[in-house]
Amino acid sequence: MKKFLTMMALALGSTSLTALHAAELKPNPEAAKDKVAMCIGCHGIPDYRTAFPEVYHVPRIGGQNAKYIENALKEYAKGDRKFQTMHGIAATLTEQDIVDIAAYYAAQTASTPVNPQK
Repeated sequence: MKKFLTMMALALGSTSLTALHAAELKPNPEAAKDKVAMCIGCHGIPDYRTAFPEVYHVPRIGGQNAKYIENALKEYAKGDRKFQTMHGIAATLTEQDIVDIAAYYAAQTASTPVNPQK
C-alpha cells in the first residue's frame, strides 16, 4: 500500500509540475517573427494546395484562435494529426515556440501581409 501511495504522489506531483510549467509560458508574438519562416511557405500563400501526400487546401492561419493553433501544433508533433510535413515541423518546436507562434498568428487577420520582417 505504501508503494502505491508513493507512486500516486509522484504521478500527481509530475502532473502539477507540468501544469505549472505550462502556466509559466508567456506568449511572445515578437519572438515568433524569427520562428515562422517555415510556416509562411505554405500558410502565407493565398489558396495554396499541396500535392503530397494528397491534394490538400492549406489554410491561412492569420487570425485563428491561439489555443486552437497551440493544440493543433501539439497534435501534429505527437502524430495525432496526420500530415507528414506538419509533423516534421511541429516535432522540432519547443513549448515556448508553440505559444509564441500561436500568439503571433492570433494577433493577425487573414489579410495580414505574410512577411514578418516588415
